[in-house]
Amino acid sequence: MSDPVIVQKFPYVTNLEPGTYYWCSCGKSANQPFCDGSHKDTAFTPKAFTIDAATTVALCGCKHTKDQPFCDGSHSDL
Repeated sequence: MSDPVIVQKFPYVTNLEPGTYYWCSCGKSANQPFCDGSHKDTAFTPKAFTIDAATTVALCGCKHTKDQPFCDGSHSDL
């Protein structure tokens, strides 16, 4: 698997509390947009990120963002 699975062509807009999260980069997780370990047979690894205060974020759903884990609009070109 050299390309990630495109889960959806729009972001996951999610309210997050402070903490560390792991964004799924392979697209195989059943717990999108977060990692559930499904990448273990791929070359992909999850992207850890920390939220310092409660906020709303747009996490990439197409897995092609250049600003992992956040949506940068790359889905518009797929």
